[in-house]
Amino acid sequence: MSDSRGMNPEEIEAASFRIIDEEAGGHDWSPEQWPVVRRVIHTSADYEYLQSLVMTPDAVTAAVTALRAGRSIVTDTTMALAGIRKDLAGSFGCRLSCNVAAADVAEAARHEGITRSVAAMRRACRENSDGIFVIGNAPTALFELMEQVRNGTCLPALIVGLPVGFVGAEESKNALASGALGVPFITNMGRKGGSTVAAAVMNALLLRAAEA
Repeated sequence: MSDSRGMNPEEIEAASFRIIDEEAGGHDWSPEQWPVVRRVIHTSADYEYLQSLVMTPDAVTAAVTALRAGRSIVTDTTMALAGIRKDLAGSFGCRLSCNVAAADVAEAARHEGITRSVAAMRRACRENSDGIFVIGNAPTALFELMEQVRNGTCLPALIVGLPVGFVGAEESKNALASGALGVPFITNMGRKGGSTVAAAVMNALLLRAAEA
C-alpha cells in the first residue's frame, strides 16, 4: 500500500503516472497519444479507457496547432470548464467559454423547445466555429455539434466528445467515432465519460502544447 504522506502534489502525480505506466503494460498507443490516455486513467482510476478511448491519428497534432494559434476552447458544462487549466490556456491566448448558463441561451431553449445544451452549442458554433469543443456531459450537445459540422456552419479544430450516461451517450460517441465528419476527435466507446475526463484530455493537450 502506497503512502502519500509527506509527498507534495507533483511527487504524488509523478508516482501515480509511474504506477499507471507499470500496470498498463504493453499497449498500442503512440508516444504522442499515451500522455492523453494516461491522464484520463489518472483522473478516473479506470483502466478501461486504455481500450475504450478512440482518437484520430492527427488529433494531438491538430490540438497543439490550434492551441498555439490561440483558438477558443468551448465546453458543454461549467464543470468541464472549471477543470481546464486556465494558466496554460491563457498562455496561448485561448479564450474559454461555456454558454449553458447564459440567460439568452435559456430563453432560446424555452422559445424553441430545445435543451439548453443544444441552444448553447448553436451559440458556440456561431461564435467559435473553428475552436476546440470539449463535451463531457450532454449527448445532445455532441449530436448538435455534429449536425452543425454536417451543415457546414461549424468546423472545429478538434472535438473532445466524452458525454456520459445511459441515454444517447454511447450513440453520440459511436457517431463521432465513425469518422464521417472528417474532423479530428478524441472520444471513447461506451457509457462512461464525464466532464472531469473531458477536462483531463484537454489538460493533457495543453501540457503537450506547452512543451518546447
